[in-house]
Amino acid sequence: MSDKQMRKGITTGTCAAAAAKAAVMAWQGQQVAAVEVISPQGIMLVAPIAESHALTHGGIGWVIKDAGDDPDITNGVKIAAEVIITDQPGIIIRAGEGVGTVTKPGLAMPVGEPAVNPGPRTMITQAVNDCLPAGKGAIVTISVPNGEALAARTLNPILGIVGGLSIIGTTGIVEPMSEEAFKNSLVPQISVVQALGYDEIVFAPGKIGQDIAINRYGLPAETVVQTSNFMGHMLEHAVKYGMRRVLLFGHLGKIVKVSAGIFHTHNRMADARMETLAAYLAVSGAPQAAIEEILSSTTTEAAMPIIARYNMNKVYNLLAERASARAMRYVFGDLTVGTVIVTLKGEILGLDQTAREIGGHLGWNVPIE
Repeated sequence: MSDKQMRKGITTGTCAAAAAKAAVMAWQGQQVAAVEVISPQGIMLVAPIAESHALTHGGIGWVIKDAGDDPDITNGVKIAAEVIITDQPGIIIRAGEGVGTVTKPGLAMPVGEPAVNPGPRTMITQAVNDCLPAGKGAIVTISVPNGEALAARTLNPILGIVGGLSIIGTTGIVEPMSEEAFKNSLVPQISVVQALGYDEIVFAPGKIGQDIAINRYGLPAETVVQTSNFMGHMLEHAVKYGMRRVLLFGHLGKIVKVSAGIFHTHNRMADARMETLAAYLAVSGAPQAAIEEILSSTTTEAAMPIIARYNMNKVYNLLAERASARAMRYVFGDLTVGTVIVTLKGEILGLDQTAREIGGHLGWNVPIE
């Protein structure tokens, strides 16, 4: 394994602030190759300017986002700032092409505001004020060409940010492929659910489970959020945001890991799917031949026909009960948890009584037994 130092990058917020500063400097007749901006922590950052030029009442600047060694969806995109100089002191920030607008409560910015987070707003305001003449103000419009198409591949549509990307960054610097950063990017989904007045939430490990929960079983779309592989992280934050009940809703391959007390479900972290299935089949009375077949399988999808052949489908309800119990233990009883296990086609394999109660309260269309 290489010990090579991973290269850091700059956030979209840093790019927007630098572009805005370059725009003001262009209005003042200065063409610059790079500008200095101050991070919210007071650190001086240098950003290269791709292009800047004066306009009649201000200027425009462009920065090419450099995410360093982080596989960021915005790496290499242009981030532009058009600045109109006004005689009224103060900085107004607007969303241009490809920058989203907030439509749901619970995010860093209020409904109706451009999706330019507080950290970048601070940076943009300071960067523009740094070079504005006394008594002048500015209207700064941030845009990201093709931003709306890129945003479709982010969590923005789920979070209620429409029309484009968010301008984000709390430090101004992108740390390469920070798992922590990705985990934290999932958390705002919970704050949106809370802000909409819910104290019940549905956790789906992936997009397939999320779609099945909403489209097939009629769970309210605004309550169903993706956890990716970070079930434990999201359970902890559900507690922090005052959630009372959680419905785990996902494919057997992920839920069976939770049944075994595995809360980071990536296969490189822990993979005891077949062993867990085998153990619960054994305790449910399955013959040794069934256990051997399960342990010889490589996927949970391949295990399902074996379980059916031995008439052991009752094991799924047991796995759902165990997943709920382990999840509640993980957060020391601060949440009530129910679990639904589904196939890739969306058929329910198993669920527990708490899942029926939570799902029923949320108005799902699962037959009552």
